[in-house]
Amino acid sequence: MTADPTLRLAEIADTPGRLPERAQALLHELGRHIPFDASWMALAEPRGTGYTPLASTSLDQRTIQCLSGPQLPHHIEVTGTDRARAPLSPSDLPHPAEELSTWAECLIPAGYHEALAMALVVPETRHVGFLALFSARRQAPTEAMLRRLRRLSPILARGIDPMRSLLTAARLVQGAVAGVVFSMDGGTAPLPGLTDDVLFAGGSGVLGVARAAIGAGRVYTSFLWPRGGRHAPDGHVRVTVMTGTDDVSRVVPGMVLLSPAADLRGLTHRELEVLGLLIEGCANQEIARALVVAPRTVATHLEHILVKLEAPSRTLAAVRAERAGLYVPARTGARGRR
Repeated sequence: MTADPTLRLAEIADTPGRLPERAQALLHELGRHIPFDASWMALAEPRGTGYTPLASTSLDQRTIQCLSGPQLPHHIEVTGTDRARAPLSPSDLPHPAEELSTWAECLIPAGYHEALAMALVVPETRHVGFLALFSARRQAPTEAMLRRLRRLSPILARGIDPMRSLLTAARLVQGAVAGVVFSMDGGTAPLPGLTDDVLFAGGSGVLGVARAAIGAGRVYTSFLWPRGGRHAPDGHVRVTVMTGTDDVSRVVPGMVLLSPAADLRGLTHRELEVLGLLIEGCANQEIARALVVAPRTVATHLEHILVKLEAPSRTLAAVRAERAGLYVPARTGARGRR
């Protein structure tokens, strides 16, 4: 056993692999350095709307279900354990713990009378989770326990940060300048280290297409979006959508990144519109109706597209364009994706 608990906990926190298994290992190691009879760890939703159970030790199923219920987020907020602060025990509360239904209906009947609870916060003050250590004894936690848990909490927070794998994936998108993550309630939260963008505003078509791609189970999607309006007066931006990995998708279904559009193979905005509808399987007549142009104009655009993509057929042009991310979803215009 290592003399300094920070060393072994840090090793576990930095271990690759599935998040629930890493969290379980952190709790078991923590129990070797801070005495407790049971423990519970949960992930915080990115927008602060609730918690998702992650790992526990020595709790029966009824207690776990109780802690996973709708009352706990409110009690965490009331007691202030949803923000960076020292660990809190029931003896620190200004009122008896029995006045909280979580204690009266869940923990005391299970035989627990004392606890240490705290928010797990990463250095940039992002609240990533919640930790509670329960004791069947009635003695309040010692100052030494409080100090040790507070010292170890940043390591625990780093170990369960759901953004970690997403940030690793985001670094693979060259030139990414803006990004958000989706939360389970359908809203978005900032992606650490990247800026916000007007294209992420409420009701954004970009987010609508991204949600559809994640809902369809696509691990990776890339498309173009016009800047400044439908006719792209400010050019195009590349949109990359990635689903969350298996271990974080329970709280972060996916993320959306914006980066420069790069090489558009000389395609004009109108040709990109035609190409987008072609990728969606539209015939020339349908493209003409959608863009309010003559079928002959569509045919001319397609001739130019085939030359620029060096494709002998419209089918191959659509395949090459989609693979290269040269796809402008029809949702940017008047019609939706079929």
